[in-house]
Amino acid sequence: MSECTHDCSNCSEKCSESAIQKEAQNELSDIKKVIGVVSGKGGVGKSLVTSLLAVSMRRAGFKTAVLDADITGPSIPKIFGIDSNAQSTGQYLLPAISSTGIGVMSVNLLLDDTSSPVVWRGPVIAGAVKQFWTDVIWGDIDYMFVDMPPGTGDVPLTVFQSLPVDGIIVVTSPQDLVGSIVEKAINMAGLMDIPVLGIVENMSYVKCPHCGEELKVFGESHIEAIASRHGLSVLARIPMKPELAAKCDSGEIEFFEEDLLGGAAEKIKSL
Repeated sequence: MSECTHDCSNCSEKCSESAIQKEAQNELSDIKKVIGVVSGKGGVGKSLVTSLLAVSMRRAGFKTAVLDADITGPSIPKIFGIDSNAQSTGQYLLPAISSTGIGVMSVNLLLDDTSSPVVWRGPVIAGAVKQFWTDVIWGDIDYMFVDMPPGTGDVPLTVFQSLPVDGIIVVTSPQDLVGSIVEKAINMAGLMDIPVLGIVENMSYVKCPHCGEELKVFGESHIEAIASRHGLSVLARIPMKPELAAKCDSGEIEFFEEDLLGGAAEKIKSL
């Protein structure tokens, strides 16, 4: 068998149905929409965007949850100020619940020491992500946001193949280098037949506190050109804001009042 490109339309192999079957939810979970948040590389604010999306949709009256699929670099619990361990019913796990009612599951909620490294090989990591979907009692959820690790490796592939992903949002920053890497994530979604809802650019600028001028710390953005090449929309441009970083560091993202997501939340609602 030749190496799988995950492009079934041009494949002569006859894969078994079980090889491409989505993982079923457990009988105690009813998740309507699944949105993946991806990036081509790390350090661009993917977890921040995931958290802001979950908070925004919660404020709009929807039941939301975050599945932290970044197994080796989990940051979602800290952003939401969650420091307790996940509880078990014996058969299933229970997600932690944030201050405003957002369900969260992350490997950090299963560790006795959150500073302990998760030194697992790819298949084990991918298996943990699937268990976060199948073995957690999520309950009734309108929108689940999956915070994926950067790149196009095992975990994004597992999520795309195993979870019923309704669309992804790609996070980037203004640098041309980051933009070119982001295209890999967009192209991977195309191979997997996953809709790309749009692009969110983080760290777009910093606003001068004295004159209000927008200073392009990383230079002029190239994201419009990338979005245009792929027929996508730039849904939001998030500035660098010390108060936003402070809320993440203190676990109070739900109490950051400013709406920075532009059309991202509306795009998700349109699903």
